[in-house]
Amino acid sequence: MNITIRDVAKKLNLSITTVSRALDGYSDVAEETRQRVIETARQMGYAPNQAARQLRRKRADSIGYILPADRPRFSDPFFAEFVAGLGDEAAAHGLDLLVSSAPPNSQAEQRAYERWIQSRKVDGMVLNRLHLQDWRVQYLSEVGFPFVTLERSQDACDYPSVEVDGRRWFKVLVDHLAELGHRRVAYIGAGAELKIQADRLAGYQDSLQSHDLPYDAVLVTEGDLTSDGGFYAAKRLLALPQPPTAIACVDDMTALGVLHAAREHGRVVGKDLLVAGFDGMAGFEHTQPPLTTINQPVYQMARKLVQMLAAQIAGQVLVERHVQIEPVLEIRQSTVGK
Repeated sequence: MNITIRDVAKKLNLSITTVSRALDGYSDVAEETRQRVIETARQMGYAPNQAARQLRRKRADSIGYILPADRPRFSDPFFAEFVAGLGDEAAAHGLDLLVSSAPPNSQAEQRAYERWIQSRKVDGMVLNRLHLQDWRVQYLSEVGFPFVTLERSQDACDYPSVEVDGRRWFKVLVDHLAELGHRRVAYIGAGAELKIQADRLAGYQDSLQSHDLPYDAVLVTEGDLTSDGGFYAAKRLLALPQPPTAIACVDDMTALGVLHAAREHGRVVGKDLLVAGFDGMAGFEHTQPPLTTINQPVYQMARKLVQMLAAQIAGQVLVERHVQIEPVLEIRQSTVGK
């Protein structure tokens, strides 16, 4: 026998409307009554009709994340860890996580955002890999749709975000290499439109200046945030007449490609060539050799983003709208040898 909301109301001697509003989380129901309704419904085995519930509340009870990539990158350790954090925290708030992918700044990406928002397929969006001027931030701000971001663009609007000070912490990373006596420190970055590229390149330059090292444009090259991109960028650097003795990478996946290129060139990483990354992806402590990196808690950062987004959706005022996370410099054998 299926238990209905009418059965729960009869058991508690409450109106169907009160029971419905208690289960839907409306603030006009006393907390004591709400808890009594929830507990009784659980004991009786009542399962609400989710579609009807969403229709009543004009809510989808889901949040969205469109992975900004030219090709599916769900196996990328960064995105895998990020999506895991989003999904676990969404579930903790009784929300579904809707995930898709689209090439950044493409018509497909714009159509996906417009379709999800206009059809109310989701109640809020999570953004990452922000551009310096990001159309997603501008669009969602203009239509007044709830969203949160990992990193912050330079757009003139306010929105909730979680970020690491990439400029400061990339300087810390390059300082580590310079303090080991290396004067030809290269940088493999990403597309100039990305906020993380602007921040981390600035940190690289800050460190060179603080150690009285000249900026050499030949030692600065671009990857695409993949191991393949890092591999080919490193091959270009290692083929120079005066190759670098240390390479700082915009992220760990780039650094992974550098490790492969170094082996192909007969370099002993940690001795002949130092290599460092940024992100602290799980498992990268087991690369050959283990990778020095700036370890930022990607999984926890994703969970924090969902907490902030769920609060927005519920109409709560965020006490802290801009959360700064402190990462850790993890020094491993790729910069200190065995």
